[in-house]
Amino acid sequence: MEIKPDHKALIELAHAKMYFGKYKDRYLSEIPEHYLIWFQQKGFPQGKLGDQLKQVTELKLNGIEHILRTIRTKYPKY
Repeated sequence: MEIKPDHKALIELAHAKMYFGKYKDRYLSEIPEHYLIWFQQKGFPQGKLGDQLKQVTELKLNGIEHILRTIRTKYPKY
């Protein structure tokens, strides 16, 4: 089984922003790790935002969130 990245989803994740709370209007990848861990412990929101927050948390915990900054630079939002 081969895993293939969903390019559109990665570009969308790179440009996703928080739309409420203390970090409103910040890119999800720029939200501090401690806040994402808090969300992970309390429960991520339902739906697309929750899925994106989970993905960003995994990227940060593995030290590869810089991928999203690179994607934002190479593929500016249209």
